[in-house]
Amino acid sequence: MQTRIREASESRGFAVSRLLTHWSEVVGDAIADVTRPVEVSYGKGGMGATLTILTTGPQAPMIEMQKEHICERVNACYGYRAIARVRITQTAPTGFAEGQAVFRPAPKAQGPDPDPETLANAAGMSKDIENDDLRLALQTLGAKVLNKSRNGKDTR
Repeated sequence: MQTRIREASESRGFAVSRLLTHWSEVVGDAIADVTRPVEVSYGKGGMGATLTILTTGPQAPMIEMQKEHICERVNACYGYRAIARVRITQTAPTGFAEGQAVFRPAPKAQGPDPDPETLANAAGMSKDIENDDLRLALQTLGAKVLNKSRNGKDTR
């Protein structure tokens, strides 16, 4: 099957499978984390194709501003001006049947580390727990709760 796909795409002058399988290498990790290539459609005469990419609604304006950059990177991959236009399709993070994509969420912001006194208080509260894993988990949780209440944040 891979040979037939490669032959069909090469007959049109595009290595579509490479674009799909090496998307993050072609456009970079920042863009690849929030987009997926969906389709390369050809105009009359076979030159000046349109690349359709899938992204979520909140990311679409940022990707819209980077369309020229994406086009340049994809064309650099092919070695000539294969893609003339980039079209953006917006959808939910799970996508449609043909373009299902799982986008990675941004990492959660971490608060400041608890001070040694707070860590000692949390360790004292969990000292009677016999199971080491459970005791360590409770110490970590206790230190975060104590640190939040110490900083004046609501702990509910």
